[in-house]
Amino acid sequence: MDTAANPDAPLIEALFRVIADHGWRGVTVTRLSVASGLPARELVDRFPSRLDLLRTFADLVMDEVARGTVPGQGGTPRDRLFDVLMRGLDALAPFKPGLKRLMTEMYTDAVLFGRMAPLFQRSMERMLDAAEIDSGGLKGRLRATGLTLVWIRVVNAWSKDSSEELGPTMAALDRALERAEQAARSFGLADGDLAPPPEDATPA
Repeated sequence: MDTAANPDAPLIEALFRVIADHGWRGVTVTRLSVASGLPARELVDRFPSRLDLLRTFADLVMDEVARGTVPGQGGTPRDRLFDVLMRGLDALAPFKPGLKRLMTEMYTDAVLFGRMAPLFQRSMERMLDAAEIDSGGLKGRLRATGLTLVWIRVVNAWSKDSSEELGPTMAALDRALERAEQAARSFGLADGDLAPPPEDATPA
């Protein structure tokens, strides 16, 4: 993680070390202060709630993805989305032990899941933008919601994948995108490849 690009990166790394050791409910100001070396008062002033820390984390990850995005990258929308999501997983790598525990707790804590849902939605809109897929309007929001389900499944698979090449993770991502693509076509959100019909398309 590029600490020069985001000075909060060391704090977020400390957050996920605390989560790995104590779980989400075990994140306290005292523990985070000790892990990060930042004064407790500064942490409270800047991050009144733990969710504020997760917002900062989500932005940090998506900024990392955006920095690796090449405009006009070509390829199919699905290929671009595959690449963007894999780069997202690369950005998550420094936080993997804590993320694994957080995801496990999220599955059994409806309140935590509900509070994280808007963060997922916002991040997936940025993922779509990075893949040059329209995230605007109602269709864009629905695409982002569908992509959230893909992302949660893939992060769960990635958290259990100990292989160096991440073959199981890539296979899980490919399957999840295939299902999402089929659903998108069913609901009129895509034209065969996770993309809206071209503006100049004419009915057959």
